[in-house]
Order: sequence, then C-alpha cells, then structure tokens
Amino acid sequence: MRRRRRRAGVRDGRGRGARRAEHFAAYNLLDFWRDSGDRLFAFFGAAFCLLSLSWALLGIFSPTDETRPYIYAIRLVAFLLIIVGMIDKNRSTR
Repeated sequence: MRRRRRRAGVRDGRGRGARRAEHFAAYNLLDFWRDSGDRLFAFFGAAFCLLSLSWALLGIFSPTDETRPYIYAIRLVAFLLIIVGMIDKNRSTR
C-alpha cells in the first residue's frame, strides 16, 4: 500500500499563521492611513490584504499545479503595489 506524501505548506498551519499576520498588518496599516492620510500606508495595506487573500485561497482550494500561478499572480500584484507606493512616496516629497 502506497502512502500519500504530505505536502508542506498551507495545510500544516504555516499558511494560516502567515495569513493572520498579514491580515493584522493590513488592518493596522489601513488604520494608520486613515489617521495620517499618507498614501504609502494605503498601498502597503492593500498589498497586505492581497497577500492575505493569496494565502487564504491556497488554503481553501488546494490548487493543482496548473492553477497555482493564478494565485501567485495575486502576490505579484501585491508586490507591485508596494513598489508603486514607494515610488509615489518618493515623488510626492520632492
């Protein structure tokens, strides 16, 4: 009888912890944005919301190798938001 290998990743709890941490960071960053009005916090908060969403989707759907790139595209958009936020912050101070 062949035993199925357990995949490391989201199913063993590490993804759940990462999702919670990113959700907490997003909440705090969006709260800072609301208090300060600094758009950098909005970009970072939106990025962390997307990162939390990608972990949640990986945990809920357990995607196959063909569909996994679509979920990782969400992470790409999140990191692009961080880059855009930094560029926006540097341009607005000049």
